[in-house]
Amino acid sequence: MTMKNLQDLRIFIETARLGSLSACARHLDLSPAVVSAAVKRLEAKIETVLFVRSTRRLRLTSKGEQYLKHCRDAVAILDNAYAGLHDNDAELTGTIRLSASSDLGRNLILPWLDDFIDIHPKVTVQLHMSDSYVDLYGQQIDLALRYGAPKDSSLVALPIVLNNRPILCASKEYLSKVDKDIGIPKMPEDLSQHNCLRLGHDEKYLSEWTFEKAGKTKRVAVDGNRRSKDGDVVRRWAVAGKGIALKSQLDIAGDLKAGRLVEVELDGWQVANYPLYLICPERRLIDPLFNAVKEYLIERVEQVLR
Repeated sequence: MTMKNLQDLRIFIETARLGSLSACARHLDLSPAVVSAAVKRLEAKIETVLFVRSTRRLRLTSKGEQYLKHCRDAVAILDNAYAGLHDNDAELTGTIRLSASSDLGRNLILPWLDDFIDIHPKVTVQLHMSDSYVDLYGQQIDLALRYGAPKDSSLVALPIVLNNRPILCASKEYLSKVDKDIGIPKMPEDLSQHNCLRLGHDEKYLSEWTFEKAGKTKRVAVDGNRRSKDGDVVRRWAVAGKGIALKSQLDIAGDLKAGRLVEVELDGWQVANYPLYLICPERRLIDPLFNAVKEYLIERVEQVLR
């Protein structure tokens, strides 16, 4: 396998993960033309269509899904072989000063970091958890996991997962006790009759939830008797049957699988994707430790959302 062939495989894997040629180009610091050419070259080589293309997104074909698994395995084998040759001079050391939101930090990042340190015992961790704005410069934080692209264009933002969406959720207990005259919500406007658990940031609480469907947008005023600036508190209230919450799919994936929460579907109305980014204040901080953390997080997030 030539280096060009290997790059084409990496481009294909990242394009499949991000669902977009342009997103892959940004992530790998390549031009869209280079990414597009790599995918076309790969399709021509194996004589198979890998993606179904639409105006907004790429979707893997069934053969593309099969091929993706083999590509991941092949690249992983090659990467492991390379790592094995350079184990002695590539041992990870250093400190990770990482910030994460409270829900994501407590329930996923905390155990993941424990596993990461078990693999790389010379790495030290400083974990900062907050749902408020984090000043990466003032608080001396190297990396931050945050939902949504940063407004500060000077920051470096690398996607961990783009196809993460907020989910309207509640416990079966809450839904079973809903007054029959009110009923389980079927449309966004029905939420005005329910106890909505609201999350706040920097002294403000979200009093309006926005839903999309077929190019249309609905903004619905919501209220309830519980508010918190801590996302994990809102999740715990939802699990305890105290109301309906709007939570990141990643944050509640375990609750959905365990049946502690169920999705409340609103006739196709959904909230726009809520991508997760790994952010750092400047490119010179992107070193082997940064890349190892990024790849580890991508792998674990994919496992959760699978």
